[in-house]
Amino acid sequence: MSGGGEGRGDISVGIMGGTFDPIHYGHLVTAEAARCEFKLDVVVFVPSGRPPHKKGYEVSSPRDRYIMTSLAVATNPYFEVSSIEIEREGPSYTIDTVREFRAKYGEEARLFFITGADATLEILTWKDANELLRLCSFIAATRPGYGLSRIQAGVRELQSRSPNRVYTLEVPALAISSTDIRRRVREDRPIRYLLPESVENYIMKMGLYKKV
Repeated sequence: MSGGGEGRGDISVGIMGGTFDPIHYGHLVTAEAARCEFKLDVVVFVPSGRPPHKKGYEVSSPRDRYIMTSLAVATNPYFEVSSIEIEREGPSYTIDTVREFRAKYGEEARLFFITGADATLEILTWKDANELLRLCSFIAATRPGYGLSRIQAGVRELQSRSPNRVYTLEVPALAISSTDIRRRVREDRPIRYLLPESVENYIMKMGLYKKV
């Protein structure tokens, strides 16, 4: 359903930002859960170009991360991938991406930014946070047993500053992380069933994550 809803005021769009280095089943399960729960017409995955917060390791090239994300979502007709952050000069800020989505889909479209519960609590520290809260709603994905009480105070503060909503969404517990996958590749340990086979094959073909 690529591009079918451009300009439609009644469209509901999920924006799934991330480094995706690599993308894995945890990302995909979260996106699908959000799509079904909030009746989203499409979920757009946005690999970050130069993430300003990722300074602990050397991020794979934007091209590799874009290709892996495209491979991962290829079988879901409700998922798309956008290269807008990769093509943008300078650091990747969420506000710039959301502005572009707002311009693309129109003022009446419903935009939902999907992120983890921990990251949601940091929104007020993000660039142009007040405008960001005005332009879209947020879906804070949590794990079963995470304890919503841990984030409720933060969510209430965000809601008091935002004309949109900050929702919480519990998704199945998948103890998968990109950090662990990269470590496993370096240590020649298996990553099968942690991410789509097409992504695993790409990692092996390109020799990603072999260097420390």
